[in-house]
Amino acid sequence: MLKAPTVPFIGTVTGSPEIRFTDSGIPVTRFWLTTVPSEWDAQARQWRDAAPIHYICTAWRDLARNAAESLVDGVEVIVHGRITGARDSNILVSADEIGVSLRARIAYTAASLPPQAAQVHTPHVSTPAPLPPAVQHAASAPQPNPGPGQPPRWWEQKRAEGWSRRT
Repeated sequence: MLKAPTVPFIGTVTGSPEIRFTDSGIPVTRFWLTTVPSEWDAQARQWRDAAPIHYICTAWRDLARNAAESLVDGVEVIVHGRITGARDSNILVSADEIGVSLRARIAYTAASLPPQAAQVHTPHVSTPAPLPPAVQHAASAPQPNPGPGQPPRWWEQKRAEGWSRRT
């Protein structure tokens, strides 16, 4: 039996992902993705938004866990997967890979954070390592908490100091 080819889908996560577990304990996450394509209006001689396309994406196992922890309403993502069907006006997609689009935001991963910040932000670390003095000083200054989708306070400090170069 031939598998359908995988193709990329780009869109905005709509709503919160839902994670469930099969009877055998395998995680499955479902989320909604919306794309609004542009189309050329020859009469008005300009681009305009076409009708939105709605996808219901399903991810399994580790991808499901990571998607449930990472995706939130309004995040633009790139899903690489295959069309598995259609229901009502939605296209069903089985996701093989999911990535956050960097067009409109910065993505943070444990691997991309400086080591001390990664330890502070890793959920399974029981006691975080102390921050370096420069970061402690910046963190102790009264600053408003960043909002959702905003970089943590230490980010601007590290950018101002210049990132250390790896050799």
